[in-house]
Amino acid sequence: MPMVAVTRETDRLRERMDHHLDRLLERETEKLAFLGEDLEVLREVLPGFVRAGGKRLRPAFVYWGHRAAGGSPDDEAVLAAGCAVELVHASALILDDVMDEAGTRRGRPTVHLTMAGHHRARGWWGSAGRFGESTAILFGLLAYTWADAALLHCGPRLPAALEVFTQLRGEVIGGQYLDLAHAARRRGDVAEAGRISTYKSGKYTVERPLHLGHAVAGGHPRLRAVLSAYALPLGEAFQLRDDVLGVYGDPSVTGKPAGADLRQGKHTRLTAVARERAGAYGAALLDNVCGEDDVEAARALITATGALEAAEERIGDLVARAVAALGAGGVPDEAVTGLAELADLAARRIA
Repeated sequence: MPMVAVTRETDRLRERMDHHLDRLLERETEKLAFLGEDLEVLREVLPGFVRAGGKRLRPAFVYWGHRAAGGSPDDEAVLAAGCAVELVHASALILDDVMDEAGTRRGRPTVHLTMAGHHRARGWWGSAGRFGESTAILFGLLAYTWADAALLHCGPRLPAALEVFTQLRGEVIGGQYLDLAHAARRRGDVAEAGRISTYKSGKYTVERPLHLGHAVAGGHPRLRAVLSAYALPLGEAFQLRDDVLGVYGDPSVTGKPAGADLRQGKHTRLTAVARERAGAYGAALLDNVCGEDDVEAARALITATGALEAAEERIGDLVARAVAALGAGGVPDEAVTGLAELADLAARRIA
């Protein structure tokens, strides 16, 4: 299948996924009519957050995992599975922003700050900040619950899909814990950074969505191994790109504050390589990033040690390895083309 045809198919998928997601959000929101006047703010904030921004990258991996396993492009079940993954992603972002005390997401105030502003504007009793964080946690849990509601519509292979979906969610929660624990310890090497990125991002973004699509299509077990051989290096490349954007990204493009990962002491391969090459001085600098001057100094250190250049080279190598894995056989030509295109998008994304 020509690349342009695959690109159009992926674009149509985004439209179909958004339509399916809209119907699901409306249906599930209406079930909360008992909230009365408080339903409107929930309707505006949570479905609004899910709909706004994002490239629907994870649902695209669900779709192409399904197509790789012989699934039909018209199968509604794969849209349901894609919606489930997108809702887990929304939940993870909302809760991650609370944990990170983040101010913006996708170019807008984070959910907890939005809800704090809602409290403050109405002159309600108590701490607006505490209210914002508490309601954001609830909204994150609600998105997580709606993910199950979406998955229920993924067809006769629900048990197999649920097994993969449960594994996806357990891994991303475990990866997030590793991220918090290593940031608190303020130590770690490249191997530890790789383990965090594998479970916090790589498997959850690429491998498990592919496996979910494969499960919904009832794909052959041997094909899972091919999909994993593609997914694992690509998942690492995806996280490395995220690490680079977290340090050097333009907030007007990424929708996130510049240098936030440095201020929070995030343990990434990028900073781990810089630490190893810069010694005690570099570790001390990276452990004490507070203001903008500190952020600029940390960026300069990462660049000067060659850690940024090494990350870019590794991203290129990982993507090449991922695409090469698709040649092992068993993947239809149109799925090979679609997955190669997704690999390029995941590795060079700007937000």
